[in-house]
Amino acid sequence: MSKIPQELRYSKDHEWVRIEGEKAYVGITDHAQEALGEIVFVELPPLHEHYDQGEEISNVESVKAASAIINPLGGEVISVNDSLDGSPELVNEDCYTHYLYVLGSYSKADYDGLLTSKEYGSFLESL
Repeated sequence: MSKIPQELRYSKDHEWVRIEGEKAYVGITDHAQEALGEIVFVELPPLHEHYDQGEEISNVESVKAASAIINPLGGEVISVNDSLDGSPELVNEDCYTHYLYVLGSYSKADYDGLLTSKEYGSFLESL
């Protein structure tokens, strides 16, 4: 059973979002990292670019497949998790600690439309 922390919001594309002040941290869910298997490369998005909700923002590659990361809420990339550059497997170790990127000036309306942990759990059960 996948871990689904209650304090996060989720997209149906299996990304999670954690809000800290004016920053929105984005990563992939436990379900996503389990499905991908051993992650070997994380392409991080360019800084200071604005992405809309639903836009492809980066990629995660595993020994099994490559998977596009679909941005769960509109905003500007203000930071990326540089530690993933040399150690992409950190996402497999703890996908909720090792975020991919941080958005500033994010859309609060997009955030409000994301799934709660309970809704995401129900969504996973429906797959």
